[in-house]
Amino acid sequence: MTQLELAKLGRVSEAARRVAREENVKPELVRDRVAKGTIVIPHNINRRACAKPCGIGEGLKTKINVNIGTSKDSHSVSLELKKMDAAIGLGADAIMDLSTGPGLVSTRKKLLSRCDVPFGTVPIYEIVIKALARYGRAAAIKPDEMFACLEEQAESGVDFFTIHAGVTRKAIELLRHDGRVLDIVSRGGAFLAEWMIENNRENPFYEYFDRVLEIAKRHDVTLSLGDGLRPGSIIDATDRPQIFELMTLAGLRKIAVSAGVQVMIEGPGHVPMNEIEASVILEKTLCGGAPFYVLGPLVTDAAPGYDHITSAIGGAIAAAAGADFLCYVTPAEHVRLPTLDDVREGVVAAKLAAHAADIAKGVHGAAELDREISKARKARDWKKQFNLALDGDKPRRYRKLSTPGAEDVCTMCSDYCSIKTSEKCFKR
Repeated sequence: MTQLELAKLGRVSEAARRVAREENVKPELVRDRVAKGTIVIPHNINRRACAKPCGIGEGLKTKINVNIGTSKDSHSVSLELKKMDAAIGLGADAIMDLSTGPGLVSTRKKLLSRCDVPFGTVPIYEIVIKALARYGRAAAIKPDEMFACLEEQAESGVDFFTIHAGVTRKAIELLRHDGRVLDIVSRGGAFLAEWMIENNRENPFYEYFDRVLEIAKRHDVTLSLGDGLRPGSIIDATDRPQIFELMTLAGLRKIAVSAGVQVMIEGPGHVPMNEIEASVILEKTLCGGAPFYVLGPLVTDAAPGYDHITSAIGGAIAAAAGADFLCYVTPAEHVRLPTLDDVREGVVAAKLAAHAADIAKGVHGAAELDREISKARKARDWKKQFNLALDGDKPRRYRKLSTPGAEDVCTMCSDYCSIKTSEKCFKR
């Protein structure tokens, strides 16, 4: 049985109990919201080694996902393993393998075998890469090959799939009619659009959605219904193709939940700050409160090299408005495959956004971390401050390099420290 089916029967699964302990909430609350489809617990039944299942959704801490994976030009599996280890060490709640480089199946299996948090993929990547090697063109893919790939990945233990089932023929026609600054920036969405146009056929993931559900239900794979038509420029945000796709996903989500399959909805993309809250409200309203997984959002297109910052700004606003799952973005976004340092920067920026949003949402215990760090700061307890920090390594390096003259102050204020001055004042 899937997590959703168990919850509908009134049963609290072991994974739900673990989520409740981690979140410090009652197991029955988790169970009831899983039953409603407002919380998901990505946890493939074939994957016994996931030591840290997480809950994503209503009333829980905002979670972050970290994308890693090889490319045609950079395909060191050992480097991707290091990135994954670093990301999890910094608090990533989930990992997605987006590999497109040589040996992508063996890469996925190596990453999966070492990953102790929920693990996701975008199956259309493997489908297309294999087809290009076999046929020389993506248009030659047969729908049965697509579903065979889903089955194989599910059997291997993948916890959640991004499935771009909302990229339909009607949506593509709408995109052609309306036009955009950037047409399709989703790699999965572009692959499927090419296949559909070349074959003059409907998207198999939409046309045969029942087959997607059969596979997902058999292995309890959570579906992350992908936004293949998300805006890749703030100029294109909240346009008709984006909203039309969202409405399609809302309908598919309802079918999936009725079938006992857990579902998240993916969202934009590049969105100006003033439109982010509306995007979240719209998704929550149309999709019955389904967990919302946002890819950023990036609030400006003008900062290549700094998109971990543009994403953190948008992610904090989105999560404070009700988004549940943030996909991290690194400084290398739009420029190159991220390095190990890029991954670290991206994870910390996303964790920062998630934590700030949890404080704003009043998530249980979120502000206590800030209280404890503030108390340590007042006491000039540097060790405790850094141990509590979202990333303690960077401030430790700064502290070590600054070589302050006195142990209990920093080189910014030195003997003119405002905290020390205040202490003297209030002791009089």
